[in-house]
Amino acid sequence: MIVVGLDIGNENCVIAAAKQRGIDVLLNDESNRETPAVVSFGEKQRFLGSAGVASAMMNPKSTISQVKRLIGLNFSQPDIQNELRLFPFETSEGPDGGVLIHLQYLGESLTLTPVQILAMLFSHLKEIAEKRLETSISDCVVGVPSYFSDLQRRAYLHAAEIAGLKTLRLMHDCTATALGYGIYRTDSSDSGPTYVVFIDIGHCDTQVSVASFEAGHMKIKSHAFDKSLGGRDFDEVLFNYFAAQFKEQYHIDVYSNARASIRLRTACEKLKKVLSANAEAPLNIECLMDEKDVKGFIKREEFERLSSGLLERIRLPCNKALVDAGLTVDEINSVELVGSGSRVPAITRMLASFFNREPRRTLNASECVARGCALQCAMLSPTFRVRDYEVQDSFPFSIGFSSEEGPICTLSNGILFPKGQPIPSLKVLTVHRTNTFRLEAFYADPSELPSGVSSKISSFTIGPFQVSHAEKAKVKVRVQLNLHGIVSVESASLVEDQVDDPFTRGNKHLNSDKVEPDVTSRVSSDAVANHAEGGSIPQPESSPMPAVSKLAFSNRSSRRLEIPVNENIYGGMTKADISKAQEKELQLAQQDRIMEQTKDRKNALESYVYDTRNKLFNTYRSFATESEREGISRNLQQTEEWLYEDGDDESERVYTGKLEDLKKLVDPIESRYKDEEARAQATRDLLKCIVDYRMAVKSLPASDRDTVINECNKAEQWLREKTQQQEALPRNTDPLLWSSEIKTRAEALEMTCKNILRSKASPPRTEDIKGPDQPNTSENMHTD
Repeated sequence: MIVVGLDIGNENCVIAAAKQRGIDVLLNDESNRETPAVVSFGEKQRFLGSAGVASAMMNPKSTISQVKRLIGLNFSQPDIQNELRLFPFETSEGPDGGVLIHLQYLGESLTLTPVQILAMLFSHLKEIAEKRLETSISDCVVGVPSYFSDLQRRAYLHAAEIAGLKTLRLMHDCTATALGYGIYRTDSSDSGPTYVVFIDIGHCDTQVSVASFEAGHMKIKSHAFDKSLGGRDFDEVLFNYFAAQFKEQYHIDVYSNARASIRLRTACEKLKKVLSANAEAPLNIECLMDEKDVKGFIKREEFERLSSGLLERIRLPCNKALVDAGLTVDEINSVELVGSGSRVPAITRMLASFFNREPRRTLNASECVARGCALQCAMLSPTFRVRDYEVQDSFPFSIGFSSEEGPICTLSNGILFPKGQPIPSLKVLTVHRTNTFRLEAFYADPSELPSGVSSKISSFTIGPFQVSHAEKAKVKVRVQLNLHGIVSVESASLVEDQVDDPFTRGNKHLNSDKVEPDVTSRVSSDAVANHAEGGSIPQPESSPMPAVSKLAFSNRSSRRLEIPVNENIYGGMTKADISKAQEKELQLAQQDRIMEQTKDRKNALESYVYDTRNKLFNTYRSFATESEREGISRNLQQTEEWLYEDGDDESERVYTGKLEDLKKLVDPIESRYKDEEARAQATRDLLKCIVDYRMAVKSLPASDRDTVINECNKAEQWLREKTQQQEALPRNTDPLLWSSEIKTRAEALEMTCKNILRSKASPPRTEDIKGPDQPNTSENMHTD
């Protein structure tokens, strides 16, 4: 079994597979290690990945890229509106407040959600993996930014489910990078943990994490981010610079033309890479707009001056990550720089100045997240044996719970899971209610969230239930912050006392809502792996209870009754929505298969036309009459002209029919050509058979020998006569003697002669008939 790790980037995707011999990055159909995160809709077919990039220029308004920026966010937010201005496709606000994407497909208007587009990318990556690995793929771990909200994380899980993938974990990008970095380290110090800062500057965001490493253990101390600072922002600096320059110099407005904007942004991205290794670089684009060729030029110093504001912004998450981890720059042992946007030399210089050391590039900048995810997937899968290594991640936001009676009382100002909480974690709430009640999960500190993210998460309706007395009943609610970073109510149970308890009645303050102490479960990857194999997740021991509480519990018994829990995710997909999206994906995939099959039939017809025309005047020339050659040539020419005119866009059935019609004309000639060689081989086989049987009859009785020789003579005479008649015919007529007839005659001769030889074989000995266990009569006779 093989499991995979997926890194769905804003610009490119990477697939890594965990095999018995290690982690491999898979190549796509173009033999590239990165697959563009692009979905393009043509008139009758989708184009995914590299094909989507090639189709983008032809279908700019039906090409969706950077869908990661739209997942799980509100359409009306200013940040989203700024994002949408960069995209050529049409959008609107959905019923749930999210983004809807509108495009034309199969001559009709098609409306899709970002989750559906993301599911298409998952399906494409799954297809690539299965083709390369030659096996089906199900289990995966997916990398996500640490700043993703609960709704965004659920959207990723739904998209993977629609694509037929089972996500074992959503793993923070920097955590995956740290795992790939730390598990192979052999230089762990006994003097204390080693602190490493991981800085991931991607296409659209910057993430910073501080990790501590010890022997067999890694722990994420903090996460920080700037979700709107990445490599594309440096591209945009160049884009704006040249757009203004071209407007002044060539009097063209690139912003007004979607195709021109795409071409200029692509050129600016390449220019940025050139400037990373050169002090200056030119820019040349032919027919950018209004049939005008444009030229530009920029020096690296000018580019860095224009990007100075972006460079300063990178300092902020670096500083915040150190503060949240409670560390100073001097305590950091190493700084690792990764990400597709990290190759700008000015970024390296700025980070070296901030951390007082040169950032290292130990890991592959583009593949480290996918590799770490694949490694984590192997650790979570029961089919792999990975050496013990504990991964303890942390959650970057504070989560609180409230009920209709107000916030749930805790020791941390209403926060149930504080910022930096290890994941997965489990806590048990104890509330006292008489009937159905609701709990609300929310982000307790909005200042921790990225802009545009709602503080609301979900609500849980617990009940109905009945109590056997008028007083409030005790309800225990198990709340989990799981491996994905998603909060949910795992279960709820009603606890009823069977015996009167004077202690409880006399202490009414116990009826307030509370969180049981020391019930947070910090589970390593190994523990989760054991759980997947049928083991149990270890729970930490609870704190000792006060003696009076022990006495009170010793005088009563209780019973637990499970209470139904109904979950409502604000802005999330329902099961019906997921099923509908799965059906739509199947329909679109079926249409893609039909179009691919149609292309294959069209290509087969086109190849047959060219191949047959070549053979007709070379290989097949002597096997066709003049009239046959003329007729076939005329049909081939007509088919070729039809292919490039009226037949350019036809159905698979039409192409198949055209191919069959041509084969009806060509097959007789092809049969003559092929049968000539086959006839010669069949003749040699029959003559060899005749010679072999003439040699094999020497030991037979005269009558049988004469019979075999007579059969051989008749076969030889038949072959001689038929061959003479065949040689008298021209090659461009159907053969009088087919190779199949010679084979039939050879089979008949062999059957006749074998029967004669078999029947006249020497009879078995008497002892062979009796068998070894029967006594020999002659040996047991006695003479009187």
